Amino acid sequence: MKPLSNQQRLHLVNSEQLYENYRAAREHTKSYAYGMRWKRVREMDYLFRGADRLGGGKLLGRRSAETERILQAFREGKASAAGRLDTIERHLHEQARLNRALRLGRVPRVISRILREIDAAGMHASFTVLGTQAMYAYEAAAGVQFLLELLASGDVDLLYDTRKSITLASRKLDGAGLLGLLKKADRSFECIRKRGFRAANAGQFMVDLIVPPRSMRDAAPITFSADDLVASEVPGLQWLINAPKLSACAIDEDGWPATFRVPDPRAFALHKAWLAGQPGREPVKKPRDLAQAKAVASTVVEHMPQLSFDEALTSLHGDVRSMRSVLGV
Repeated sequence: MKPLSNQQRLHLVNSEQLYENYRAAREHTKSYAYGMRWKRVREMDYLFRGADRLGGGKLLGRRSAETERILQAFREGKASAAGRLDTIERHLHEQARLNRALRLGRVPRVISRILREIDAAGMHASFTVLGTQAMYAYEAAAGVQFLLELLASGDVDLLYDTRKSITLASRKLDGAGLLGLLKKADRSFECIRKRGFRAANAGQFMVDLIVPPRSMRDAAPITFSADDLVASEVPGLQWLINAPKLSACAIDEDGWPATFRVPDPRAFALHKAWLAGQPGREPVKKPRDLAQAKAVASTVVEHMPQLSFDEALTSLHGDVRSMRSVLGV
């Protein structure tokens, strides 16, 4: 790894702050979704506030000077919110140009687009990025850049937090499920097989929906719509649900920010070191697992002193925590 220059650090921080403003402005704009209008009921005009994409909503009162003022204030607020969002988006485009010139763009655009769609749907806290792709978040948080050979990967694992409501998640995904969200990021995404856990786009970048093993009482499949991905239960991931998480803003190939939610880097390093020693792990993957573990562990020690390996990560299995000796931390 190599540390970012001071100029790169400055623009990474600027990008993160600008993107946070964008996210807030986008959420404020969404509060005006579904509109406000007059609705005729029994020969009388009522002010109607839309509440969902199916036409549901609430009547706010008969047409009067007061409801006229409410409608005018709504229209002005909506226009102001849209104007602010447009201004921030223009600044983001300019910042993206600078980020590309400074070679800050690291994240493959397909991943960043997926993460931005997850965020826009209000699902940022429901999905954790696992595996190699999480390293983009660690390098952004620490202000370093890893060797590209440690980062290259043609897939991403999305761990769904099964403690979240499936019904609420389905509503946030507008009934189209995770596959519908992936298609917003790239229209070529399709399920590899019906009711499977994996989708791929035309470039054969794969997205896996995974969850930790569940009890026998939880027999219902984890899915968000009728024709959506169905989560696969992966052994050994129970520790991740309760492990601390890190959120970081990283820059993609186009210079645009994307917000990652990933496991604590200490947990990542220890688990990768443990994985490298498992008899069932493919031999070709073991050296890379260990190299990634050591790179992230070194990054924590050298650039993230607020995270101490002396603090026990109690959610991790004892065999995983014992990997400190392998990493020399």
